[in-house]
Amino acid sequence: MIYLRQASERGHANHGWLDSWHTFSFANYYDANFMGFSALRVINEDVIDAGQGFGMHPHNDMEILTYVLSGTVEHQDNMENKGRVSAGEFQIMSAGTGIRHSEYNPQHDSQLHLYQIWIIPEKTGLTPRYEQHHFDTTESRQLILSPDARAGSLKVFQDMTLWRWALRNGENGEYDMEKARNIWIQVVRGEVMINGIRATTSDGVAIWDESQLRLTANQESEILLFDLPSN
Repeated sequence: MIYLRQASERGHANHGWLDSWHTFSFANYYDANFMGFSALRVINEDVIDAGQGFGMHPHNDMEILTYVLSGTVEHQDNMENKGRVSAGEFQIMSAGTGIRHSEYNPQHDSQLHLYQIWIIPEKTGLTPRYEQHHFDTTESRQLILSPDARAGSLKVFQDMTLWRWALRNGENGEYDMEKARNIWIQVVRGEVMINGIRATTSDGVAIWDESQLRLTANQESEILLFDLPSN
């Protein structure tokens, strides 16, 4: 079964300095049919104006992943982490028993474009932690998240993996689905066919009860592929 969550159907909030699109219910956007998917709770696509950002605020019991598409995030938290996350980098935090952090666009002349993704952890009360990594963008298949941090991936406290695929125009790819697993594909850019379903930039695709995925890029494309538990 494949369900296309079109980009234009997402929740939307424009705060002037922040233009945010919500794949799932978030803040003032609520839709009982889109409360998350498997362990995914939030997929927000944010564009933040120059010199603007989120001040210090708390989180707990959530795995928080940030993927910077363009620009730079300036990060600071109460674990004494302070630094910048540049375009192409991934950052993950386990909020666990509680963290406070801020995120700003330090540039004075350009916007910041990112995805922020919340993943429900397997258990609560984890010790808070912080990691970031820049993956080699020349690789066409990259493992970004895994429970055991294998192959240089970032660790996530959930039975899931996240892959980033970079596809050339006309390139084909296949992905075998295990039983009792769900897949979410987020199209970062471009246009792909997924088992005959066309998905374009910022669309999401929920997949379950399929044995194999067949992907074809209709143009140069990038996707995030989440392999998730079924419960």
